[in-house]
Amino acid sequence: MFDSQTFAKLSRRIERFRDEMVDLQIRLSAIPAIAPMSGGEGEAEKAEFLSAFLKKNGFQGITLIKAPDLDAPVGYRPNLLAYYKGKSSSRTVWVMTHMDIVPPGELSLWKGDPFKAWIEKGRIYGRGVEDNQQDMVASLFAVKALQAEGIIPPTDIGIALVADEETGSTKGIDYVLRKDKSFRKQDLIIVPDAGDEKGTMIEVAEKSLLWLKFKTLGKQAHGSTPEKGVNSFKAASFLVTALNGLYRTYAGRDGLFDPPISTFEPTKKEANVPNVNTIPGEDVFYMDSRILPKYAVADVEKAIRKLADGVERKFNVRIAIEVQQKAPAAPPTPAQAPVVLALKRAVKAVYRKDAKAKGIGGGTVAAVFRRAGFQAACWSKLDETAHQPNEYCIIDNMVGNAQVFGHVFLQD
Repeated sequence: MFDSQTFAKLSRRIERFRDEMVDLQIRLSAIPAIAPMSGGEGEAEKAEFLSAFLKKNGFQGITLIKAPDLDAPVGYRPNLLAYYKGKSSSRTVWVMTHMDIVPPGELSLWKGDPFKAWIEKGRIYGRGVEDNQQDMVASLFAVKALQAEGIIPPTDIGIALVADEETGSTKGIDYVLRKDKSFRKQDLIIVPDAGDEKGTMIEVAEKSLLWLKFKTLGKQAHGSTPEKGVNSFKAASFLVTALNGLYRTYAGRDGLFDPPISTFEPTKKEANVPNVNTIPGEDVFYMDSRILPKYAVADVEKAIRKLADGVERKFNVRIAIEVQQKAPAAPPTPAQAPVVLALKRAVKAVYRKDAKAKGIGGGTVAAVFRRAGFQAACWSKLDETAHQPNEYCIIDNMVGNAQVFGHVFLQD
């Protein structure tokens, strides 16, 4: 039986932690945990700081899992697991957030130093404050509030602070799941890696992702004598048009997703010749495809190759197709899974909104859990300023999300 009075007491305590939550955000922002492949040193310093916070605030069973990485100065990427014990260990309610951040980008676009977070009109500004420190801090203080009030939750609570989310997760949660057995199939796993400004989207499914590079090879010639060359740009343009036919070939719809269709969009275009009066002999463009789970990625690749073969024959060119990124959709988390239902109840209690299970076209780290057979759900109330200049976290969201996590923690 859920005790609403206990939750009200917990919520009030979380609200009183508001200033401490802001202070922790500012301290975390001063430790830029950027991946080595993005020009940083990794998460070691941030993990050391957070480990000290966990120990100081009474977390138990703190474990450091080191994923080897010779590009990091310390030789590894750190992942932290910590617990707050409940009345029963029959299951654990996990909140997993990531320590790493992306580089700030063009500094001239920032209103201040991205690593010296500042407060303005109820927001915290700085790199990483929303992605992913908002919900990292929220989860930590939801547990701290339980401790401050002497509340023992029905089951154990687990906090996972992982590395490498921004560059693939192979040294983060993917490594943890392969090397550690802390996560169990009956556990509730919340990943605040997706959300919306209303807090009403619970992400349970993703489309397959396919990024392709198309290199069309013809023969360079003078613009006044096109018959002496083979125009790679013209052939590539016909290929772009042909690829649009994939919308008809894979026209199925799934209302779980928004948009409810597969998408096939040409995106990046590389420069070919530098002058107007030259027929290009080489042309390169890229395509971003987000494919509904009902379709096999391999079948889509075959269909694309067939379209390219047709253009090759028609224009006497060669077309090389190179996969830039491919991620077949992970099995979805059922809309009636315990973690989804728990989040719905919590969002209703805190934000007075009805949350719904949805699928998205983008990728989240929850897919790592789902491929490993775990029913993970992504949820957060956020403004989606991740990776942008002047990234910000709304302080009310940080506090409210902590209350949502606290509500889930108290559910039996």
